[in-house]
Amino acid sequence: MGETPGLRPAGSRKGAIAFGAVALICVVAGGLVAAVTGPLHLEHGSWAAAYLVLVGGVAQGALGIAQYFLAAQRFGGWRVIAELVAWNGASAAVIGGTLVGNPWVVDAGGAMLVVSLALMFRTVHWRSAMSGWVPWGYRALLLVIAVSIPIGLVLAHFRAP
Repeated sequence: MGETPGLRPAGSRKGAIAFGAVALICVVAGGLVAAVTGPLHLEHGSWAAAYLVLVGGVAQGALGIAQYFLAAQRFGGWRVIAELVAWNGASAAVIGGTLVGNPWVVDAGGAMLVVSLALMFRTVHWRSAMSGWVPWGYRALLLVIAVSIPIGLVLAHFRAP
């Protein structure tokens, strides 16, 4: 992952690689889930595949890697680990709670996802290393996910047996 000319990333290169690797694993897992959904007649299979690809893969990868370029101050270590654990623990709880029909586990996952979003917002707050549309795109993605959490939680309670 080379540096952009004129831009000195403050984020952790290892953190960006970790986010990218986990995101790639989620995309591949989502593809595998999608492939077996039909033959195995998995009730929530297509939803789980979409969640893995969009939330676990695309959103996590975009936000985690963007931090490397957007953070105004150096960060790494505990913050990257906390973000990764919160994001992926949240995703596991949301998917697991949905699959077993327990909306309270989904709620716990939603709360962990809020924690992860707060950490990511704090990492790249209003003083970004870049100006223009890129930091605003980062914040917009955080906002879209934050708005979708309560919607998903309400739907989980309506779908519960």
